[in-house]
Amino acid sequence: MFLHVAPPNPLSRQYSRQVNAWVFPLFEQNWRLFAPDPESVNRQISARTLHTAPDGTVRVSGWFDLSGVDNSAVRHDVFPSHTAQNTLRRAWSSYLETHGGDDRPRSERALMMQKYLTDIAADRITGHRGGTFESVQLRVITIPIVAPAEGPGPGSSAAAPKSVETRYLPWWKVTSHGN
Repeated sequence: MFLHVAPPNPLSRQYSRQVNAWVFPLFEQNWRLFAPDPESVNRQISARTLHTAPDGTVRVSGWFDLSGVDNSAVRHDVFPSHTAQNTLRRAWSSYLETHGGDDRPRSERALMMQKYLTDIAADRITGHRGGTFESVQLRVITIPIVAPAEGPGPGSSAAAPKSVETRYLPWWKVTSHGN
């Protein structure tokens, strides 16, 4: 942790890959705690799995609502943990920051965020559904939050809401989930 927070130096540069692999994404630091940026959209993140049987038949599962599991856990807990509220959401935000719109990783951090997001999905599916699978695919439905009208009548300046967007990520291989 010291090498991560210390000013850049020869040792931290030499071991930056190992330090970042350990620190990110579990101990990521940012200023959102002190200057939060409220969400302007709701995201429903779902996942499905793919399994190839020994005879070569391919089975694709139905979609599993990962966001719904998180929302339910928070809604029914008087003191929900920060992890329950933000793990999936922050993993998706970090994925967007490192991949952009074309789902191509351009750095080791991008590959790490892709694996982290894949692992979250695979672990949650295994925990709720079980079963055997080799690949997972994510679907993210982004629903804009409509700002409240500033006042009644023809003078209100509420903008028209943006449309709902659905994004399908590529199939990603997973390891040791029911195999």
